[in-house]
Amino acid sequence: MTTLVGVIADTHVPQRLKRLPPGIAQAFDGVKLILHCGDINSTQVLDELGRIAPILAVSGNADPPWLGLPRSRLIHVDGCRIGLAHGHGGWRPYLADKVRDRIGGWSQPRYLRYASQAFQGVDVIVTGHTHRPHLRYWGHVLLFNPGSVAPDYYVAAGPTVGVLCIEGGLARAELLPLER
Repeated sequence: MTTLVGVIADTHVPQRLKRLPPGIAQAFDGVKLILHCGDINSTQVLDELGRIAPILAVSGNADPPWLGLPRSRLIHVDGCRIGLAHGHGGWRPYLADKVRDRIGGWSQPRYLRYASQAFQGVDVIVTGHTHRPHLRYWGHVLLFNPGSVAPDYYVAAGPTVGVLCIEGGLARAELLPLER
């Protein structure tokens, strides 16, 4: 039996959006759990997603401390070990990445190295932060970023979320576009 886990990141409500875009409930239809990779900005997002399924979230660089979220989590779903983090790696790497972005040198290898080193002994690492969706393997570990729900200044692809399909301890990921 397959277990579905919704994955969402960088909602930025109300910082960049007034509310979550339509289509999230439909995209997450049937999920057992929702993982939020940070940059939530308000409890409104957690409340709305919590009406769809239980939610586990981590803090992003744009989240206020009063949300009380951890920087990372280790989650077990049907024999699959999932590491969940925002992906900015702290303020120094975040600021360095901002400078690189401005001069056109975003470093996917640095970001992937951070993600793979943040968790040991996991099957999947889920992150956000970059607003750039990606799905790839780093060794035997699936690295998945569902992209951004909020408007982004670097990516014109539009809002996306993801779903992890877990069966027998193995996960595969799907990227799902949302309406603008």
